Amino acid sequence: MAESAPPPLVLREDRGGVATLTLNRPEALNALSLPLFAALRERLAALAGETETVGCVVLRGAGRAFCAGNDLKALGEPAPSPHYQGETVDMLEALPQPVVAAVRGACYTGGLELMLAADLCVAADSAVFCDTHGEWSLTPLWGLSQRLPRRIGPLAAKEMMYTARRVRADEALRLGLVSRVVADGELEDAAAALAASIAANSWHTLRADKRLVNEGQNHTYAEGLAFERRVSPGAGPDLAERLERFRARSRS
Repeated sequence: MAESAPPPLVLREDRGGVATLTLNRPEALNALSLPLFAALRERLAALAGETETVGCVVLRGAGRAFCAGNDLKALGEPAPSPHYQGETVDMLEALPQPVVAAVRGACYTGGLELMLAADLCVAADSAVFCDTHGEWSLTPLWGLSQRLPRRIGPLAAKEMMYTARRVRADEALRLGLVSRVVADGELEDAAAALAASIAANSWHTLRADKRLVNEGQNHTYAEGLAFERRVSPGAGPDLAERLERFRARSRS
């Protein structure tokens, strides 16, 4: 009897214009192996070209953890390119669609890097965030030194990085590391509801907002104003339809 194929390392489910990606190594707390990176990269490349059918993306982990970080057993294994993992994190950040990370349990180092590449984060009460580079005599290569200070400020970022201490969900919310905190049993529903509320708005506007905010941070304030005026695409193709729906509701 032929052996059944192993389950995909990154699952995908689409519903109502929202694509949910699930890191699927629950037995290893979704530790980031090269095969998992390859599977994630394939999913991200597909989503980048699906702007007409996907308006928002949710990234989550199967089981009791979001992601325990890089698979230490895979350290030193040759990757397809020198910065393969970091480039994959960049692909997540560069998706045209807004990305919501749904985090429960461990969100360590490489998992923290993935979460920071998302636009928003809903954390469960059980979520714990940590940068463990210092525990293993490693240094950031996937963008942590840039994304973490931009998220929570240089002072708080340096403390997390220098001490490798665990930051629980309530503190992560105070730091601005996450968008909101919910009970563990409510995480999937809360992330799905947030993604659905995002996807209910104009996808044209969502894509423009994401580009303007993310790329605008590369400029000074004055340059950023000029960048917005130069790059903002203006009204989208669904403006007329949305106005008509508004008028119809007003008449009823």
